[in-house]
Amino acid sequence: MLALTAHDGRAFTAADLEGHPTLVFFGFTHCPDVCPTTLVKLAQVKKAAALPDLRVLFVSVDPGRDTPAVLAAYVHAFDPDFIGATGDAAEIARLAHKFGVAVARVDLPGGDYAMDHSAAVFLLDRRADIVAVFTPPFEVAPFASDLRRVASRLHS
Repeated sequence: MLALTAHDGRAFTAADLEGHPTLVFFGFTHCPDVCPTTLVKLAQVKKAAALPDLRVLFVSVDPGRDTPAVLAAYVHAFDPDFIGATGDAAEIARLAHKFGVAVARVDLPGGDYAMDHSAAVFLLDRRADIVAVFTPPFEVAPFASDLRRVASRLHS
């Protein structure tokens, strides 16, 4: 069972992951470097791969700050079709564990905090099963080529 909230405020469940290949990345909107860099690359990869039904899902590991409205503005700055999702801390932790994503809150001087997290990108098939894991550094041409190759096997 998956119980998240999409960037548009609607419920986002396991059924929303079915029917489309989906790239999933865990991160947070206050991330200074890894998240924005990865989302720029994913926008470029999505365009270069030219897979018409490919979706990108950004799952926030910072539900305290990343409301649906914050996520909407953030993900759409990279691609208007990107989906942002958040949920309660327990659901995010459960999902991160299922994907094997490490997440840790790091307190910073002055009372602020950051979220350390794994930077892998996961490809889900049309049944929402993980079929590939991409790790940094992300180079657009090889990533798009690998994605097309994996996607072609998913259709056969």
